[in-house]
Amino acid sequence: MQCALYDAGRCRSCQWIEQPVEDQLSAKMTDLRQLLDGIAVGEWCKPVSGPEQAFRNKAKMVVSGSVEKPLLGMLHRDGTPEDLTDCPLYPASFEPVFAALKPFIARAGLTPYNVARKRGELKYLLLTESQADGGMMLRFVLRSQSKLEQLKAALPWLQQQLPQLKVISANIQPVHMAIMEGEQEIPLTEQRALEEVFNGVPLFIRPQSFFQTNPQVASQLYATARDWVRELPVNHMWDLFCGVGGFGLHCATPEMKLTGIEIAPEAIASAKQSAEKLGLHNLHFQALDSTQFAVAQQDIPQLVLVNPPRRGIGKALCDYLTQMAPGHIVYSSCNAQTMAKDIKMLPGYRVVRTQLFDMFPHTSHYEVLTLLEYCP
Repeated sequence: MQCALYDAGRCRSCQWIEQPVEDQLSAKMTDLRQLLDGIAVGEWCKPVSGPEQAFRNKAKMVVSGSVEKPLLGMLHRDGTPEDLTDCPLYPASFEPVFAALKPFIARAGLTPYNVARKRGELKYLLLTESQADGGMMLRFVLRSQSKLEQLKAALPWLQQQLPQLKVISANIQPVHMAIMEGEQEIPLTEQRALEEVFNGVPLFIRPQSFFQTNPQVASQLYATARDWVRELPVNHMWDLFCGVGGFGLHCATPEMKLTGIEIAPEAIASAKQSAEKLGLHNLHFQALDSTQFAVAQQDIPQLVLVNPPRRGIGKALCDYLTQMAPGHIVYSSCNAQTMAKDIKMLPGYRVVRTQLFDMFPHTSHYEVLTLLEYCP
């Protein structure tokens, strides 16, 4: 992939960009094999990759510069701003949005936040696009509510310029730290969720709920989990750290009893909306801590699917799963290092197969899906 920003030394986020994608995949597979060294793996599935560029469905833009000439992108470590609206990881559909947002910032009087001076109001712009219909969600991350009425008053002009903006909200992040968003979310449109569709499964993206940034590869990840689970004699499963329910909704059948657990209430609201649209009434989604939920249960499912954050599932959940011994575990990981550590804390389980998903081309990061079977 060619990137003018990289060639000019203005951005180094894609550290592996000079390597052919085939070499990147090979290096990631080598890393995964090294991490699982000493663990018997029944089958190494072929890695899954997607487009080299224009694959992101999300932009997280630091707003800097002035209200008349805002920059959308990032800050270097020394505080120097960099405009990244030309980043080739973004699809062409983002270009008119960025172009309209710059004059809109001036119209609304949203002074970019100055980190050094701790002054200003607009910290970030968060843009997400649905591959299903091209609809978009736009979130303004503000330091306070002081400019909220000005923002509301200016919005009709922006909506006229960009009718694809279906969901708009303001997030209040008052802390002077590199934290992307705060707890308070203020909806600015009647529509509160953006609908996406993967493999015929409706998924809903809401503010303050995690969603994969590479839809092409994520779609294949969910489909693979579905195929693996449906090969097994399973009619009762848990989906822990379930997010918006992507895995559970793909794996579920009308006959299956499924419980999805996620700590973020907005994500659970999305999962429930999807289950209702699919007409699946035996799915139960709850906003709880996954580990606390699991260790309090006595009715053990035949399969537990886990999709934890980078820290992994941890010793407490590993100990519980080892003790209760569900027949199968499907582990989806964005950090193979912690996954390997967790697998070593699951005695009695063997790795049936594992597969790498290149969700983040041009970087060392990847996701991996692993099927474990209890073999006492």
